[in-house]
Amino acid sequence: MTTTAHLTVYGAEWCKDCRRTSALLARLGVDYVHVDLEAEPDRVDEARQLAGIQRIPVVHFDDGAVLVEPSDADLTAALQTRGLVDGAPQ
Repeated sequence: MTTTAHLTVYGAEWCKDCRRTSALLARLGVDYVHVDLEAEPDRVDEARQLAGIQRIPVVHFDDGAVLVEPSDADLTAALQTRGLVDGAPQ
């Protein structure tokens, strides 16, 4: 498990893709910062600007890369590329 968050996930509790992304990160033991856009509506524009579209979840890596509504396989591959998890994409 990482000790420093290397990514931020923008989402909302009502969003099934956001819950799926959070569950994957938990299974893989990846620390991340969660921005609940329902609780912090002032950050919606931040997520929209990063994504270039109004969709969630938005996964923002500390190297500047952004994934919007990533599949589990795409997110796992992006984590592996950055050395945040081991193994093959799921």
